[in-house]
Amino acid sequence: MLEPEISPQAFAQLRQQPNAPLLLDVREPWEFQTASLPDSVLMPMGDVPSRAHAELDPDVPIVVLCHHGMRSLNVTIWLRNQGFEHVQSLAGGIDAWSRSIDPTIPRY
Repeated sequence: MLEPEISPQAFAQLRQQPNAPLLLDVREPWEFQTASLPDSVLMPMGDVPSRAHAELDPDVPIVVLCHHGMRSLNVTIWLRNQGFEHVQSLAGGIDAWSRSIDPTIPRY
């Protein structure tokens, strides 16, 4: 099984490949409006239990994103317990992405 977390650097490389993982943003809508990554899917953490099985494919690789990496890690563990084996949390969240990959993404 994959490591529970993926570094921003490793994910930046994966994003450029043809079958890039789905980027699942589990922050709140106001956070998503403040700063988000292109092609990410917003599903606030509180909505994941009611939406995951209807909207996510357990066979598709997924990287979960939040602000600093804690919510996304919790969602990653929950999804794995629900049978989503190809899920990883973006270590450090969008804040780490902004600091190490794309400084044009606002920090908050």
